[in-house]
Amino acid sequence: MNRTLTFIRRFSTLILTLALLALTARTVLADTAPPDIETVSATVTDSATSLNVLWVMLAGFLVFFMQAGFALVETGFTRAKNVAHTMMMNLMVFCIGALGYWLTGFAFQFGGVNYTYPAIHGFDAWAFSPITLGDWSGLLDQPLLIGGSGVLGLKGFLMAGLSANFGVLAFFLFQMVFMDTAATIPTGSMAERLKFSGFVLMGLFVSMFVYPVIGNWVWGGGWLANLGRTLGLGNGAVDFAGSGVVHMVGGAIGLAGAIVIGPRIGKFNRNGTPNTIPGHNIAMGVLGTIILFFGWFGFNPGSSLGFTGAFRNLAVLAAINTLMAGAAGGVTAMLTMWWFGPSRKPDPSMSVNGLLAGLVAITAPCAFVDGWAAVVIGIVAGVWVCIATTLVEKMGVDDPVGAVPVHLFNGLWGVLAVGIFANGNPDTALWNGVSTPVTGLLYGGTSQILAQLLEVTAVFTFTFLTSFAFFKLLAAINLLRVSRKDELAGLDIPEMGALGYPADWEPDLKPQGDLRQPSRSPSHAPAD
Repeated sequence: MNRTLTFIRRFSTLILTLALLALTARTVLADTAPPDIETVSATVTDSATSLNVLWVMLAGFLVFFMQAGFALVETGFTRAKNVAHTMMMNLMVFCIGALGYWLTGFAFQFGGVNYTYPAIHGFDAWAFSPITLGDWSGLLDQPLLIGGSGVLGLKGFLMAGLSANFGVLAFFLFQMVFMDTAATIPTGSMAERLKFSGFVLMGLFVSMFVYPVIGNWVWGGGWLANLGRTLGLGNGAVDFAGSGVVHMVGGAIGLAGAIVIGPRIGKFNRNGTPNTIPGHNIAMGVLGTIILFFGWFGFNPGSSLGFTGAFRNLAVLAAINTLMAGAAGGVTAMLTMWWFGPSRKPDPSMSVNGLLAGLVAITAPCAFVDGWAAVVIGIVAGVWVCIATTLVEKMGVDDPVGAVPVHLFNGLWGVLAVGIFANGNPDTALWNGVSTPVTGLLYGGTSQILAQLLEVTAVFTFTFLTSFAFFKLLAAINLLRVSRKDELAGLDIPEMGALGYPADWEPDLKPQGDLRQPSRSPSHAPAD
């Protein structure tokens, strides 16, 4: 009897508890409004934008760290008597370039990137603004100079009116470090004889004018980007991370500067044959190359400008292709010199330059090609840089770090590779406002290669001619080359007022290369 009563009491308590819980749940649910779909959607969109901005910022930081790689490569493969001068150029080009790009460069390049181009030739209206980085309404929306698909942006000088938009600010940082890469390349080709005052003016010239103009044509909605919409040439000029915009520009400036400034004292004999002028620290140069390889994973994948949806797919593909092309370029250049080079040795200088050439070449097509194509592009780059080095020397051009063979010649190869190997990836549809994916010759696209040819022609012609005129002007007012006395003594004291190494540092007591010894292998050091 007692057990029965106990069971009844416990059962009644359980039922009462469940009833109270049900009543409480009903009250709570009754007082809770149904979810607002628009609010949830806005939250998701804001989270995606924040992720994309974070991705762009981190990639920009990686590209910034490449400056350390440039400094080590250039300094290691030039002579100890110029260490302070070479290091200072690599440090200050970033500072000078940042100010110049802030003053006019960003506006010239992206002043019309958010302008909506009218529908033409069956194509819908189109804006080039990065849709991954938030709403840019009312910003950078002024039509380009000279027509709807023109040549120069005109809004955003000194970043005026843009400081409240975090997406634009992240974009500015990312694009600024790209510009600095182009501005750094010529310091290698003119190393060991360039006046520091002339270098300062060159930094402003590149950051404020030359680079932004080319950048506008390809990335800012300019006429090269619009070739697909205006002339039906594929998707217009396509250059994912800048084989043309960054590396060809830097290489063309470097070539113009090296021609005008002339070779270093003792580089060429009277009969035109070159002499080897070895660098002072191979370990420093190789370490700089490894840093550059690391930074390239910000350079190429970061150019997706996002890490959500299709942009994530492009970023990961770009990373893998960057890895494989760089590796293939390094191995190929090493084997080329080992098997066919004059010394029959795996030349460290050319191995480094082959690696960098592979990275430069894959920069334009990295998000548009399959893995096997990335390896082929790197292999070609590794051989091409060896050939180009010999060609540059036969032209009588002294390029101490091989900047021109690496950046100009292989930047050109990379731009053309898009028109050959682009695989029609659906994620690349609507590139530059064209509804079809980017497709090269091997996959049935017959017109993309024409747009790529126009890009390399326009980039080289404009950049080389304007730079050649600029350096001629510097030479005419005695601001380009140091005196013979200063060059022979080393530029650290005359130009910097300080030695890069202590005066009693042992390698300084040894000859800086036997200038009477004919070159037995490509007489350059690796490019930065």
